[in-house]
Amino acid sequence: MGLIRAGIGALGGTLADQWKEFFYCDSLSAEIIMSKGEKRIGGRSSNRKGDDNIISNGSGIAVADGQCMLIVEQGKVVEVCSEPGEYTFDTSSEPSVFTGNLGDAVRETFKVIGKRFTFGGDTAKDQRVYYINIKELVDNKFGTPNPIPFRVADKNIGLDIDVSVRASGVYSYKIVNPLLFYTNVSGNVADEYKREQIDAQLKTEFISALQPAFGKLSDLGLRPNQIVQHNSELETAINTVLSEKWGNLRGINVVSVALGSVTLPEEDQELIKNAQHAGILRDPTMAAATLTEAQAEAMKAAAANDKGAMAGFMGMGMAMNAAGNMGTQNLYAMGQQQNGWKCTCGAVNTGNFCTNCGAKKPEPNAYVKCSKCGWTPQNGANAPKFCPECGTPFEEN
Repeated sequence: MGLIRAGIGALGGTLADQWKEFFYCDSLSAEIIMSKGEKRIGGRSSNRKGDDNIISNGSGIAVADGQCMLIVEQGKVVEVCSEPGEYTFDTSSEPSVFTGNLGDAVRETFKVIGKRFTFGGDTAKDQRVYYINIKELVDNKFGTPNPIPFRVADKNIGLDIDVSVRASGVYSYKIVNPLLFYTNVSGNVADEYKREQIDAQLKTEFISALQPAFGKLSDLGLRPNQIVQHNSELETAINTVLSEKWGNLRGINVVSVALGSVTLPEEDQELIKNAQHAGILRDPTMAAATLTEAQAEAMKAAAANDKGAMAGFMGMGMAMNAAGNMGTQNLYAMGQQQNGWKCTCGAVNTGNFCTNCGAKKPEPNAYVKCSKCGWTPQNGANAPKFCPECGTPFEEN
């Protein structure tokens, strides 16, 4: 028993002359995942006693776009078809398994959980036709009721902290393996299986999957405000996390995720800003520029001092003396040494030629990149024997 493609036009006015019975599903709305096929009886049918769960040999079955048709015998799937068209039910052939765009996964699943028809045309006691919605099911809104931990790491400034984020948006999913969905979720239903019967469970599991999925984005070096720009990476990460419960058990995949917002508490935002500011000041030239700006503001404030400019400048001088010898010139000199290169004559330079002897800036040696963390020497400096970031010995590119 199986399906044979029927001729085009068999759905015309001579339906009764073409098929004994005709099974179809007019449409599946976005709220219906599975529906039992409707039966229309033709003039030659012998099945006229009200039993809808018998499929006569030679009956017609229609499959529309966005539908996957299953024939179920005694509670077991015995035929699958997701290719749009018109088919004839034939008791003399083996299952055809028209998988359409669903791919080989459905065919392989059928081999595991399906059952072969027996030859001879014996009528089973219970045969049903079900149609499963394989269109993208959209507009599933979600929001995180509790904050999700998110690691923020920036090697450039030595930042590595954990913050809390909240996210909201919508996602869509699709049934990619109707056999698994029928076998493990819906089973035989009298009429319809609606989204409301499973959406609450899916939403809870989706939100639970956000935390490990966000962890994968954190490993890519993304910051919280960059997550909304990487929806494709988030979809991949969530499908990876949900592959066991959704993909392998229910035959469902996440199709798209659209984040409306990703927010941090004010204290975490302030924490990141302070850490970034402190990281900037690790560069002596940036620290010198910050100190110069502060001194300029102090001079303006001293000039506007209510007790006289002299009193203001005296206070500013005391503050500068309290800072010791680490003035702006010293900081700039430190920055030049860090960011420059040292000539063989001993002079420190920032350009391509030595200002003292005119020698050309040396080319970096071959050992210029850490194979583990990616650290590279800056401004043409020669690499050390071991990476200063992770301690890995340098290997030649």
